Amino acid sequence: MLEQVFLVSLFTFIIHLSETLTYSLRLAGVRLGKLAVAMSLSGIILLISRTANMVQAPLTGKLIDFAKHNGDFNLIDQFRIIIGAATVGTFTALLLFPSAVFLSSRVIAHLEVAGSVPQMIHSSVSFQKIINARYHLRPPKLSMLSQLRIGGIPKRLVVLNCLVTAIYTIGVLAALLASTLTQEYSMAASQSSGLINGVATILLTILIDPQIGLMTDKVLRGEKDVATLNKVFGLLMMSRLFGTILAQVLLVPAAYWITWMVSVL
Repeated sequence: MLEQVFLVSLFTFIIHLSETLTYSLRLAGVRLGKLAVAMSLSGIILLISRTANMVQAPLTGKLIDFAKHNGDFNLIDQFRIIIGAATVGTFTALLLFPSAVFLSSRVIAHLEVAGSVPQMIHSSVSFQKIINARYHLRPPKLSMLSQLRIGGIPKRLVVLNCLVTAIYTIGVLAALLASTLTQEYSMAASQSSGLINGVATILLTILIDPQIGLMTDKVLRGEKDVATLNKVFGLLMMSRLFGTILAQVLLVPAAYWITWMVSVL
């Protein structure tokens, strides 16, 4: 079963790494004045995340089946390892962010020349160019941390993004854990991740995305400096990191809340 936990953790790492790195494409798009192109490319990165999530789901389900037939299997500890992989994935994205922004700018430029993603891959991706990509790496600097003071950025945006990340991180895991806490409503609990993720979706759609969009438009219109957006995305990534840590705290309470909800619905 350790191999199963490792695989689930690996896919969780990929999901959070790729989703966090979409900020680099947005920032590169704003810097080049080609946000629409950048947003279309970010969909490809999210496709990687969704594919990893599709493979991860049945693997996680196997852990539940194993736990039900092996009473000494500590499911909570295994889930904490998986959540830890989310933290490592987000932290890795933070370290790669300067390089990702630079490489994203080059990808956007290549896409403009090629005209389509398949053509860009055909004309621009080769083994030699992948090897040469190491010359474009930009290591993070400690001075970047001093630029992340929250002044000028709505504090509630950072806090809400932290909370939304925590909820998304544990949504499915809490539902699966809840299915082991009740015999009568086991199936209902396993299908109730929406009770958790629905709250996150509402917060993200109504309170977070519109504010990010407004700040991005102000930068594109020249009303704010690009450095403002650097700070926004930096703080959002930091809040995602702390959100994955908060998920460790919320995992068990969320599972019991789901157990209670399915019993009263």
